[in-house]
Formats: sequence, C-alpha cells, structure tokens
Amino acid sequence: MFRRKSTKATEAPEAAAPETADEVVPAGPYDAEEAPEALVDDDWVDLGSLLVAPAPGKELRLQVDEATGAIASVLLAAEDGALELRAFAAPRNGDLWSEALPMLRADVAQRGGVTSDREGPWGPELLCQMQVELPDGQAGVQPSRIIGVNGPRWMLRATLLGRPAVEVDEAGEWEQILASVVVRRGKEAKPKGEALDVVLPANARRVEE
Repeated sequence: MFRRKSTKATEAPEAAAPETADEVVPAGPYDAEEAPEALVDDDWVDLGSLLVAPAPGKELRLQVDEATGAIASVLLAAEDGALELRAFAAPRNGDLWSEALPMLRADVAQRGGVTSDREGPWGPELLCQMQVELPDGQAGVQPSRIIGVNGPRWMLRATLLGRPAVEVDEAGEWEQILASVVVRRGKEAKPKGEALDVVLPANARRVEE
C-alpha cells in the first residue's frame, strides 16, 4: 500500500515500572550484515533500508512525505493498532537514540502533547499523549510509544500506536515484529540523523489519500 501522509504526521508521533533484572534484551532488530542466515526468506518485503517479515493480520503501508514525495516511513497496521518504522544514519558506535530523546520530548511538548519515560526491552522509551481531532470533529487523545534501537551506523525508531501503546504489557506480538526487522545501512556516507532510503517494492499498489 502507498498512502499519503503529511510531514508533521511522520515527525514525533511515547510511565511504567522498569524491567526486572532477569528480563532479556531482544536479539533484534538486526543489521543486514549480522542477521542470522536463516532469518530472511523470499516472503519478506525488501524495502531497501528495511527488510520486514510478513505479519499475519497486519497491512503493510508506506507513508509518504507530502512536501518531497519521498517515502518517509513504513507502517504495519491492524484494527487495534499500528507500528511505524523509520531508520536513520548514525555514527559508528554512537548513541543517536539518546540524542534524539530530548528533541522528541520538546517536539511533543511544542505541539501540546505530554510525555513520560519508560524503561523497555530495548532501553529508554517515550510514552506520548497527543491531542488530535477525531473524524467526527471531537477532540481526542492519540497515545504512542516510541522505541529507539541503536545499530552499527544506524538507528531504528519504532512508534507503536493504538492499543499496543496503551496496553504496554500486552504488546508482545508487536515487539516480536520489531525484533525481527533487518536494517540495511548501505556503504554510502550520510549525515548523522538523515533518514535511510525506503524504496517501493515492484508489486506495491499506490493509494492516494
């Protein structure tokens, strides 16, 4: 699916008890050069910088930046929620996620939202509550949970929306999808924080909104 989405909607879209000592950090997301050979097969969707496993009951969509026409993010959507994925260039052995967190907090606050911090499976996360206008014109709140994963020369930012962002302890299925993602950084030089290119698969269907 190929859908239009404004630039603002693809910016920063999110407190719970910390993990116990015996909880294990997930093995993935993986770097393309380090992913287990048996992990990726022909059913996976190759989006250039991201390789995504098929997820039953989830619709894969590509969100487009209206200003540039470029694909801004990958979205896996279901009736109860969604997972948005964006990958960025980062320094080798750097911690771009720690740098991004205060900027995300400031962006949410500037747009009238509130944030709280949470320690999740991959480390520090951000829980957000944004005021939005519902389809019927009434005011509502959009919750989101933003997760950052530092990789070799990349950072993957994952945003859970809907029920997985609210019922954090019940989001295991969505976390497993995130843990299986493979990031292909590429060899070319890119400025720190620049989005990695997402390409449209040959069999994708374009839908304008």
